[in-house]
Amino acid sequence: MRSARAAVLVPLTPPEALRLWADVDRWPSFVEGFARRLELSAQWPEEGARVVWESNPDGRGRVTETVTDNRPDRFSTQVFEEALIGTQTFRAVPASDGAEVELSLEYELVKYGPLRGAADAIFIRRALRDALRRTLFRFEIEAEDEAGVR
Repeated sequence: MRSARAAVLVPLTPPEALRLWADVDRWPSFVEGFARRLELSAQWPEEGARVVWESNPDGRGRVTETVTDNRPDRFSTQVFEEALIGTQTFRAVPASDGAEVELSLEYELVKYGPLRGAADAIFIRRALRDALRRTLFRFEIEAEDEAGVR
């Protein structure tokens, strides 16, 4: 498995950060490339629930996420999209002024054939890490708004 990750401090408690992360209605404001939600299980964000969404035209295409773990300190989904499959985990731990949150993606490429290792090393991993960083940068802004400090 390959991995990409990013982290940031937010002015929310860990439970508040996890609640914001799992709120699919808020995803357009912070999830990189999110264009529109296509399906959402009534049980969301319980384990086994699923969301299907589409990215903007230059993005990831159709993405399906199924909740695999929803605990007080983490929220994980199994991610399926055209180029990869993997597990995305959002973790939140207490910090002095709120929570330290980390977003990670453990993935396998399903495209690029025999060149997938080179493609990952040269292009994909960096692009994923940058996308996670941009997502958390916007998540931090949403968290500041939620906390009333913006």
